[in-house]
Amino acid sequence: MNYTVLVTGSAYGTQNASTAFLFCQSLIKMSHILNSVFFYCDGVLNANNFNKPSVDEFDLLSAWKQLNEKNKVKLYVCVSAASRRGVIEDEKISNTKIKNGNFASFFQSSGLLELAYSIKISDRIIQF
Repeated sequence: MNYTVLVTGSAYGTQNASTAFLFCQSLIKMSHILNSVFFYCDGVLNANNFNKPSVDEFDLLSAWKQLNEKNKVKLYVCVSAASRRGVIEDEKISNTKIKNGNFASFFQSSGLLELAYSIKISDRIIQF
């Protein structure tokens, strides 16, 4: 089956994102197709490169990066939701007073059109 995963919970403070990550790993282990993971609402905070958990906590940012690099899973972030929550790409800071963005490079900024397309080509969409 083809899946799209929608993450609406932040990296820390709720279990939405970590549960979504574990679900994605399970899909891949079970030989399902994971079309993409789309981060929306507070889920865009997963793409904040400044997320640095303490050494005894699970590093979800590194886990998403490994999922992307090892399994070629596309990680889409809603650019509008991200900018409203202060997650900004380097290329988008020219009209701000910020010197460097905090958008992790292995995520891709996109809009809701990408989510709609992912839903169209998927058999299932699962929201966390």
